[in-house]
Amino acid sequence: MRSNKSLQPNGTKPAKTQPPVVKGSAAVVLPWTLLSSSSQQTDRLGQALGRTLRGGETIALYGPLGAGKTALVRGIAQGLGAAPEAVTSPTFVVIHECQGRLPLAHMDWYRITSLRELESTGVMEYFSGQTVTAIEWADKGLALLPQDRIEITLSHRAKQSRAIQLNATGPMSGKVLARTRQAHRRMPNKISNKKRITKS
Repeated sequence: MRSNKSLQPNGTKPAKTQPPVVKGSAAVVLPWTLLSSSSQQTDRLGQALGRTLRGGETIALYGPLGAGKTALVRGIAQGLGAAPEAVTSPTFVVIHECQGRLPLAHMDWYRITSLRELESTGVMEYFSGQTVTAIEWADKGLALLPQDRIEITLSHRAKQSRAIQLNATGPMSGKVLARTRQAHRRMPNKISNKKRITKS
């Protein structure tokens, strides 16, 4: 049973983000790397991904503060038909839910210090059924993540540009990534962002 209640973790000093090491899983498709030079381009990628999701996917997000993780989730929410304004950086809560054509659970594990603490929030409930989970700072709980997931690493290239790498670790995520690449190619370069304020 899922709860719409925000969950408050204990405040702790965050650790530096390290690129994830995925053991025992091989990418179904080659990693896809692209350069985003604006929050609109990051949003465009998120929308393409959101439109291709079918329910039950886990999206693990990695990258330093300000790399664009939350902006990408806003795009995913919009691609799912949810209000992008409902997606805010959940640094002081662990789980925030919004509803589009599929339920989206936006998680932030920035302040998590142990797997036991993370398990106590009930995050495992979200890795089944139709809920799409998008997890910022997913490296804090790699051992709890589904083996088949989409991994997205964002890194700073310049003040306004980001390198974004997408990787699939199983058959379901491989199909999603393939559909996303096709959807992204078909999308116009300029997309509608009415009443939107985002940070890349």
